[in-house]
This record gives sequence, C-alpha cells and structure tokens, in this order.
Amino acid sequence: MEGSGVVSLPRQQKPMVCVEYPGLVQDVGRMLRTLGGEEGVSRVYADPAKRLELYYRPKDPYCHPLCANRFPTTTMILRVKKKTRKKNSGDPNTENPTQEGTISMEILGVVGTVYKFQGMSDFQYLAFTNGSDGPRTSLYDRVLLEKPEKEEYFHQDIPLYIPPPIFSRLDNPVDYYYRPNINHRDGYQNPHLSSDNLIGLSRARRPHNAIFVNFEDGEVPSEPHPAAVKNWKKLCTNPVDKKVEQEMKRLFKCRPIWSRNAIKANISIHPDKLKLLLPYFAYYMLTGPWRSLWVRFGYDPRKNPEAKIYQVLDFRIRCGMKYGYTPNDMPVKAKRSTYNYSLPITLKKPGELLRVLRTGQSAPMSSKQPVCCNGK
Repeated sequence: MEGSGVVSLPRQQKPMVCVEYPGLVQDVGRMLRTLGGEEGVSRVYADPAKRLELYYRPKDPYCHPLCANRFPTTTMILRVKKKTRKKNSGDPNTENPTQEGTISMEILGVVGTVYKFQGMSDFQYLAFTNGSDGPRTSLYDRVLLEKPEKEEYFHQDIPLYIPPPIFSRLDNPVDYYYRPNINHRDGYQNPHLSSDNLIGLSRARRPHNAIFVNFEDGEVPSEPHPAAVKNWKKLCTNPVDKKVEQEMKRLFKCRPIWSRNAIKANISIHPDKLKLLLPYFAYYMLTGPWRSLWVRFGYDPRKNPEAKIYQVLDFRIRCGMKYGYTPNDMPVKAKRSTYNYSLPITLKKPGELLRVLRTGQSAPMSSKQPVCCNGK
C-alpha cells in the first residue's frame, strides 16, 4: 500500500522457508546447487530430523558440508521499493538536482521455518599430489571411477592417497577437559584380570542350529542338523506353518541358492520363524562368491558351473543429501549400519513431551528441542 504505514498481509499462501546462507549470493542458481537444488532442500524440509547440507564444491566428492539447524520462527518476507524522481530546483548554482521518491512495501509471505548455519566447517581433504618440479596435480581423474574399467586400470602406479575413514562428528566446539593417562603415573600397576571378568570379542552363535560352511571346506552337508529338524517340527503346529514349509520347499526346488531378503520377498513369514525354517532346508555360506547366501542341502556351488549366476555382487551406496539418497530410501533395511549412529547431518527426533499441569506452573521444556535464537 503506497503512501501508508499499513501493510496488507497476504492470505491463503503457502508457508515459506528461510535459509540464512553463509555467503554473498550473486548467482541464485549456483547457490541452489550448493544446497542440493530445490529437490534436495525439499527433501530436507520434509524430514524434521535432517539438517540442511551446504557444499561449497558440489562437484567434489570429497567436499564435506556445512550443516544448518532447523528452527521454528514467525517472521515475514517484506519487499520494499523506492521510486525516485530527479527534481531540478531551478537554481543555476546547484550542481546536483534533488531527488524525490515514494516508498512502497509488500509482504510476500510468512516464514515458519528457518535454517541457520551455526556450526564450523569440517576438515577438507583434497586429492592432489606434489610434482617433482613443484606444481600440484589433481588426482580426481585417477582415483574416481566413472565407468567400469579393465583390470589394467587397477595395476597402474598412482601416488598413495588414503583419505581418513571418518571426519569430525561434531560441528560445534565443546569443552574437552584433558586428563593425564593413569597408566603413566608413577607406581601404577595393571590390575590382575581373571577369566571370569573378561568379555568375549566375538558374539556367540545363536542356538538356531544352522550349519555354516566356508568356501575352503571340503564337503557340504547333505542334511540338516537333527536339532534344527526337531525345533521346526516342534514349532510347526498349525496349517499356516505347513503352508510356509511347502512354499519354502518349492523355492529351493526351483532354485538351489537364495538370499534371506529374496526369500522374504516371496514368502510371508515372521522373522523369528524364518530363523528356524532356513536351517531346515539349507546351509549358510560364510565366505567366497556365495557368502551370506543359503544353499540347498547336498548342492555344492563350487562343482556346478551354472551356480555362477547366483554369486554375490557387493556394491556400496553413498548416503547423503548430496547424492540424493538417504538411509530411509533403502528398500531393504540393514541390520546394522554406521548411518544409524549420530552424525552431523542428522538429528534425533524429539520425543513427545509430557506436560505436568499444576497451579500456575508447567513442566520445563526438554533441552533437546531447538530454541529460536533470533529473539522473536
């Protein structure tokens, strides 16, 4: 509204999101690419447990992002225009004419969410080598595979380049109180440990009576363990279990080698019952081309050339907003994954707060909730 101190508020508009970008934006397109594009920002906004990632070098696979925290806010986006008009005063001694202008204001929308980059940038590890004559040479063309290569590619001589397996997990400084190592104190002696208070380094096998076979073993089993047969017969007491048993028998008759996930895709069975039914029909390969697969009893894939089509193809997927693929997009969930740990790009979803109603007093808010820091 021109010439007035009142600004009209638009109604029935979509909520807007504000990103406090840590830089001078001269090219909006390049700025969006550092945030993963509009699609990447939309994916982050759809998941409140995600932090917005900013890559200053979006084409560099070794670039580590800055992470923005998400905060609720109640701010508005205001567009201010000033129209100026030059006015000549008519005085010949005046060099510069005076300017008159009018100011117009318009509210474009209401912002309900803001992303703030409050942390520090992570360490950056560049892939380059110093030549004999001094200049640096990039190694990206030699260490990054963009297409399948022949065996000779992996035997070429290249400089040693080993990036760190993990970078900083914290992007905010913390107080770390250094303490001296007690093993280095004068007069310290290591305590005597008995075998009763030692924790094993490997987990004991679950008592499901499965038979495990290594690739180097001589023979493969031809029948299940007697305890596995006994456990399944004891559990198989209803027609549904009988039907599942027949379906499993049909699968291994149709194909000698199956993965656990492939069986789950073809048979509807509870995971606990599947643990007992698989050792009844097959043995488990621990190593070799068929590792982590279940093989029908009496079938040796090492002696059957047609078993080559069932070999395991092991490939890794980089997770992250930069690659457009997050752990939640995995069609088959992993039992254990490092992405389940607390990383700088993720936040723990706050649980429901229990409100204690008292006379004139309420329960304190949880410290895990983000607090708006803009004073509004």
